[in-house]
Amino acid sequence: MTQPLRHVLLLAGLAALLPAPFAAAEPQSFRVLNRTGQTATQLFAVRTPRGAQNDWGRSVLTRALPPEESFGLRANEAAGCRFDLRLVLADGREARLANQDICAHSMVVLETTQAGATVTAKPPALEGPARPPGQPGQPGQTPGRTSSGTGFVVARGQVLTNLHVVDGCRRITVRAPEGAALPASTQVPPDSRRDLALLTVEGETGPPLRFRSAPAVRRGEAVVSYGFPLSGILSSGPTLTTGEVNALSGMRDNAAQFQISAPVQPGNSGGPLLDRQGNVLGVVVSKLNAANIAARTGDIPQNVNFAVKGTEALEYLRGAGVTPLLAESTGRERSAAEVGELVHRSTVLVRCER
Repeated sequence: MTQPLRHVLLLAGLAALLPAPFAAAEPQSFRVLNRTGQTATQLFAVRTPRGAQNDWGRSVLTRALPPEESFGLRANEAAGCRFDLRLVLADGREARLANQDICAHSMVVLETTQAGATVTAKPPALEGPARPPGQPGQPGQTPGRTSSGTGFVVARGQVLTNLHVVDGCRRITVRAPEGAALPASTQVPPDSRRDLALLTVEGETGPPLRFRSAPAVRRGEAVVSYGFPLSGILSSGPTLTTGEVNALSGMRDNAAQFQISAPVQPGNSGGPLLDRQGNVLGVVVSKLNAANIAARTGDIPQNVNFAVKGTEALEYLRGAGVTPLLAESTGRERSAAEVGELVHRSTVLVRCER
């Protein structure tokens, strides 16, 4: 691990930033730790609330901030204790935290990639109890955050999802199609490069899905996405969408991903991307932030989304000791409704409590 950066800036309020030496003894000194797994190119820290103009001001970074390194800041006493933080990554994604009490916490960790050129398909954190209802807590305990994503069965008791869905979770459960909430854990090391994680589930899951072994995926192929987008806002049950494979690489020619036109919403992350035989082509992972691109180019991109390739998922699973089921997609094409019925029992809602 590299040594933390020693740069420190003075926060004078809303976007008014000046260089200043680090003084660790001051109660309003704090550090921002980059735990996104990606190098950051910009860091914004502004007083809460940012105001009607949603102004982030200018970046306080004087050089790139590699993963697992921190950046020190000191708030002007007049600025108060609460700040919004925004970290822009080299691949265009962003990590944000709002209303952080920097007087109470000397280290703020930014680890989820949510907004920016590509947005992780993950719902905003929902405020909720940090413990089951009725269970006593510790004095001063603050409410936790709950989020959700999607996963699918790849072997008996094994569910594949995205790392960002379960990263940093204090408790993970999966909801089987019958409604049972089953405890799950990450006993196998995740893959941060591919954004994949394997969950071991305590309880009976559905049958494993089959990965496509042949033929090679082509541009223009029809695909089906199945998952739980915006759970608690939209339908509590699974949602099916259709589209096509638009490109054989992802953002900035990422060879580990496909670009797809099947609509993706927060909560779709970790769900299966299927061909019309019902075999897995990939794992839904992210979407393009249309508003961000429109602000840069003046044009609104439509249905630009991404999935980790099935070949990448297979390599990860085999390295984890899982023997996935394979099938050639040479039979008749099924309707989207038939594909949904085929994979329904094998697709689960993944719930994360932080």
